[in-house]
Amino acid sequence: MESRKLGNSGLEVSALGYGCMGLSFPGAPAHKESIDLIRAAYENGITFFDTAQAYGENELLVGKAIEPFRKNVVVATKFGFKEGNPRLGTDSRPETIKATAEASLKRLKTDYIDLFYQHRVDPNVPMEEVAGTVKELIQEGKVKHFGLSEADTTSIRKAHSVQPITALQSEYSMFYRKPEKEIITTLEELGIGFVTFSPLGKGFLTGTITADTEFDETDGRNMSPRFNKENRKANQELVDLVVSVAKDKDATPAQISLAWLLAQKPFIVPIPGTSRIHRIQENIGGAKISLSNEELNKINLALETIKIIGDRYPKQMQDKIGK
Repeated sequence: MESRKLGNSGLEVSALGYGCMGLSFPGAPAHKESIDLIRAAYENGITFFDTAQAYGENELLVGKAIEPFRKNVVVATKFGFKEGNPRLGTDSRPETIKATAEASLKRLKTDYIDLFYQHRVDPNVPMEEVAGTVKELIQEGKVKHFGLSEADTTSIRKAHSVQPITALQSEYSMFYRKPEKEIITTLEELGIGFVTFSPLGKGFLTGTITADTEFDETDGRNMSPRFNKENRKANQELVDLVVSVAKDKDATPAQISLAWLLAQKPFIVPIPGTSRIHRIQENIGGAKISLSNEELNKINLALETIKIIGDRYPKQMQDKIGK
């Protein structure tokens, strides 16, 4: 697989990463199968793996899986929630950041973290203080690069002035395009990479979800207003667009969705997550698809006419984990 550099940092990763979060939540494969998935991703060319303190025992899983090839991959993890629990709100006090780093190092079975993100901006701790704390960890050799997740442009600039940011991780796809308003131009100006989570719209852009789809009761999409039955029906026009382009390119909707993202900027690296090896291989195929300027213009013109209905998160969660 081709590689990409995250902004001006020089940090080089595979054009697609692997979001490991789903391997530690209800409905995930068995432990051994999850380890096999991560190792299969590596064998297929993926060198960028994403986890977090907040993902339960995910760091333990990732640490065990990558142990045989640790030096050949880039591992990103995150700090910033009280006791690692998003429901308890944010906590990016310096002592918490340092304690989280030490715990993550142990769980990941490594002596350095390649990319350490603040999971969400903490309104109670100045961003300059957060960046300064991570800068100390970088000086100590425990962290290589600093990142933010779902941060606004003001927070990005404040942090970057203290410790250069290597990457911002935020949701971005045809299904959620808010970063296009000012985030992407800010990242380009400052030389910061953009790691995009949910690049397949939490599965909506695969073309396998309709208004009649019944999610398992443990599925997190049940909480998302965007995924209620009425909104899925209203948003079907977007899926129809992607399916149409996929047919023309002899590709799958997922592959077109990833190819579109990769074509937006050379510093964008999507991190789709999946629990099936054949989906990993399918996603990798998306990184090999080239969309012409004519094809991209056609897609973008169509996107301008499509209004996406529904919020990402339920109202009670928005203040704690982002809007």
